[in-house]
Amino acid sequence: MRVRIRAGDTDAFGDLFDEHADAVHRHAVWSEGDPALAEDVVSLTFLEAWRIRESLYPDGGSLRPWLLGIATNVLRNRRRAARRHREALRRLPVRDTVPDFADEVVARMHDADQVTAAMAALRALRRADREVFLLCVWSQLDYAAAAEALGIPVGTVRSRLSRARTRLRALAQQELGRTRTIPVEQGEYR
Repeated sequence: MRVRIRAGDTDAFGDLFDEHADAVHRHAVWSEGDPALAEDVVSLTFLEAWRIRESLYPDGGSLRPWLLGIATNVLRNRRRAARRHREALRRLPVRDTVPDFADEVVARMHDADQVTAAMAALRALRRADREVFLLCVWSQLDYAAAAEALGIPVGTVRSRLSRARTRLRALAQQELGRTRTIPVEQGEYR
């Protein structure tokens, strides 16, 4: 299949999409927590895979690590662009605005403390640790495949994953403790 993809065989690329699009989507959802954004990441990942298909090694196993590596880079680029956008908006003069209640409505719809705490803890991890955790735990890549996807040694994957798991436990507990003491309404606590 690798040789066919490198040669630009659209049928082989379609098969690649059918086989791995769900894994790329799951990786993006767990990385960002936004299913709509994850769909964009899937599109950009496969667009980039098509663009760089000739750089794919002709020999090897599953193409999932290659695609998840591309998805990780797409996510990095998206975060960088979002950060630049926020910084540009901060430089604009402040105007009177109408409060936006959308975030509050969404928060109430997703009132699952443990999921919220886990996502907050995941976002609090160092980027490198979070990427390894998402690839190994959520996308279920083995150490070697995650190392291939990120272009790092297997030993680095192991140490980052160990550090991420330890840090996630502590951060999730801390986040759960914080959300249980936030006043919801007068006299009530979560």
